[in-house]
Amino acid sequence: MYDPLALECLAAIVEEGGFERAAQRLNVTQSAISQRLRVLEGQVGAILIVRSRPLKATSAGKLLLKHTRQLRLIRADLERDLKELAPGLSGGVREEERISIAVNADSIASWALDALTGLVRQGLPVEIMVDDQDFTHDWLRQGHVLGCVTTLKQALRGCKVAQLGAMNYVAVAEPAYAKNHLPGGLDASNFRALTYVAFNRKDDMQSEFVARAVGLKRVSLSQLFVPSSEGQLRAALAGWGVSVLPELLVRGLIDDGELVNVAPQHTLPVQLFWHCWNLESAVLDSISAALTAEADRQLH
Repeated sequence: MYDPLALECLAAIVEEGGFERAAQRLNVTQSAISQRLRVLEGQVGAILIVRSRPLKATSAGKLLLKHTRQLRLIRADLERDLKELAPGLSGGVREEERISIAVNADSIASWALDALTGLVRQGLPVEIMVDDQDFTHDWLRQGHVLGCVTTLKQALRGCKVAQLGAMNYVAVAEPAYAKNHLPGGLDASNFRALTYVAFNRKDDMQSEFVARAVGLKRVSLSQLFVPSSEGQLRAALAGWGVSVLPELLVRGLIDDGELVNVAPQHTLPVQLFWHCWNLESAVLDSISAALTAEADRQLH
């Protein structure tokens, strides 16, 4: 049996990115953190933390982190049951009890928070990790989260998967920008002269949309990077350039005339899936049910 305090010590070091912040989170001294880690490494017989910048968990450390997060899920299930039996027995949420999931930025900006609102109001101690939809499953594969919204269709090892639906993307620009640069809309003759606002360098949404819209296999674009969906939207509204964004996020602004759909004949549907560990857990089941129900209402 591994000491739960030592396991949470390991998790705190990795999640907080250092010994000092881990000590602050757990309200102990740095020497206590180091001692707990040494004892755990001695028990396992392997180094668990690579003391680099930033700190990283070794392969053995990642396995123990996954185990620690499974224990958190068990405790969350217990807390849920205790609240139903004796509400006065459960206290506030402790930092180490948070349930982590990975969700792509566009889903957070458009529909995923609506899905989780009811559970949060009931006391779900959720922590959302954000990444591009093509990479959120890496968080699950590495054991950092209990579930993820991703474009990956095939279930990961030890996980179950549910199809959520398609999020449609459209290309938009501020009206004056569209008038000056795209009087006839986006086409093969003008797409190279435009500036595009992308999420980050991993984001291929802009190039994939444009390539399909103009009938080419591959395109090279001039891009600016704003690492949030809301930031991309604000940049488009400010006239920075064209941005390919979820139709859910920009529908009202297009209707109000604040944005222009510069390629109204084209949409890019992106299929999303929910992956989570294949465990018996009322908390995990409630998260899965909430996400799939809201996706059924809002996605195609």
